[in-house]
Amino acid sequence: MKQVQISEDLFLSLIKYHILEYCSDEEKIVKGLQEKFDRVVNRSLYTKYKTAPSEKEKEKARQEYLNKKEIHSSFR
Repeated sequence: MKQVQISEDLFLSLIKYHILEYCSDEEKIVKGLQEKFDRVVNRSLYTKYKTAPSEKEKEKARQEYLNKKEIHSSFR
């Protein structure tokens, strides 16, 4: 299983939320986890693009990556 690193600030907020039941950081936690999830997905798509076995699969993965990064089609 792969491991994911998060910032110390997000980690401490998660500890406060789950262990100390300190709920004032909920929005910060959700935002931090969403940003991390987006970075993981983007990295996965980029890796898929770089390691695709065929040109067809490579182009499909490239398009997925560019769509996820919201790069306008005229700029590609």
